[in-house]
Amino acid sequence: MFKHILLPTDGSRFSERAVFCGIEMARQFGAKVTGIHAAPEFHVLSYRVAELSESREQFAADVLAHAQRYLDFVRATAAEARVRCETLMESSDHPHDAICQAATRLQCDLIVMASHGRRGLAGLLLGSETQRVLAHAEVPVLVWRASGEER
Repeated sequence: MFKHILLPTDGSRFSERAVFCGIEMARQFGAKVTGIHAAPEFHVLSYRVAELSESREQFAADVLAHAQRYLDFVRATAAEARVRCETLMESSDHPHDAICQAATRLQCDLIVMASHGRRGLAGLLLGSETQRVLAHAEVPVLVWRASGEER
């Protein structure tokens, strides 16, 4: 049924649960997975040019370290389940765009991702990358939503 599943991750425990779900689906369908982490781009306004370059380098190192940790989790989980896996990191201030574009570019036929389950004012103010992916993706999206006990 599915041949290539995209697994966006932000390193949260909700995201990790969605990764487990996506990898198990891939194992059952004989599909491959691609883990993706969409990292923010560097933005700083400063009149001190020396501080800006040091900040940029430190920011890049921090982003790469986080992405590696998140994507290593996807690789290790897939390896344990004997599921073919690739990973990638995209830089984007709009993670939903990076996720949707990657799904199209890589010819994924399913996106499996988490929802943090924020409701009310928190959901409205913080927004939801999952909602944005649902609105813009050209492929089906399976949303793993945390139960009340897990939040």
